[in-house]
Amino acid sequence: MEQQRPGRNYTRIAMVILLTLGCLYVLRPFLPAILFAAAVAISSWPLYLRLLTRLNGQRTIAALTMTLSLTLLFIIPLSMVAYNLGDDVARGFGELRLLIEHRELAPPTWLRDIPLVGPSVETYLNDLIASREQMLALAQRMLEPARHWLVKGGLMLGTGVVQMSLAAFVSFFLYRDGNGLLSIIEVTMRKVMGEGADSIQATVSQTVRGVMYGLLGTALAQAIVAAIGFAIAGVPAVPLLSVLIFLTSLIPFGPPLVWGGAALWLFAQGETGWSIFMTVWGAVLISGVDNVVRPMLISRGSSLPFLLTLLGVLGGLIAFGFIGMFIGPVLLAVGYSLMSEWTGTEDPIVKHDEERIVE
Repeated sequence: MEQQRPGRNYTRIAMVILLTLGCLYVLRPFLPAILFAAAVAISSWPLYLRLLTRLNGQRTIAALTMTLSLTLLFIIPLSMVAYNLGDDVARGFGELRLLIEHRELAPPTWLRDIPLVGPSVETYLNDLIASREQMLALAQRMLEPARHWLVKGGLMLGTGVVQMSLAAFVSFFLYRDGNGLLSIIEVTMRKVMGEGADSIQATVSQTVRGVMYGLLGTALAQAIVAAIGFAIAGVPAVPLLSVLIFLTSLIPFGPPLVWGGAALWLFAQGETGWSIFMTVWGAVLISGVDNVVRPMLISRGSSLPFLLTLLGVLGGLIAFGFIGMFIGPVLLAVGYSLMSEWTGTEDPIVKHDEERIVE
């Protein structure tokens, strides 16, 4: 009997591995939505518990309230932008084509004042505008591919809306049945990892909350501040630009590309005052949100080095699509925190952020 136990153990391990692989294969199409729903549920779990207490333990109503809040904050705005993006792109390129065909384009007057290259560039543009054939050829080479990529981006955004909708659906059950799932996970981790299970669980929860607070909280705050600035300055397509601010804020130094482009557009339209306003608004308020809000939110959890943040966003985008922009940094942050804990090394990035917050 004793000699058969090792064989039985190997058989059980093999069965567990095969069963796990089979479950992952079945859930593979829904894995991005499940991972995002789990990250959202973990990061917002304290808020759900407070809501559950106020609702006298009515789990279904509390879970439904949290799910509807997720829908109002993320899914509906993204749906509106994805719905209007195709029409806006087609309308913009149609108007540009009409301007080219009627030769109503003209280089900006400030172009000739640029030292060294200004007069040459202005002459080239004037010659190009004067030739309808050259303008149409240029439009064919540049505008059509640009429209193709913008439409493709709109499709990716639409796919992200579908994934987020599925994540909201999954999050409802994670909230409602979360206590039971936590009990199962705790027992399983203790059997597999022994005494270190509690420490690993705490590290994972703290890391997920820190990264989600730092990424989504900062992105949402920057998008709101940017939307106010765009509306005041009279910049068109405020919802689209605000969503671009939200997305680019996940990448360091991303938002200045958007509000800087808006400032340049205002300057090209002759609105020098509003261009200066947009530049100051972006540099002081929009970027100021990143410098003030992000450390405050990260102080509740864990930080992530610049390189891992960038690789997480880009790698997650390639691996999981639009929703991977949020999943990638979270997965890398969890792995980074667990590796730091297992090796007994202190994270210098987190230490630096904590010292800056204390100061």
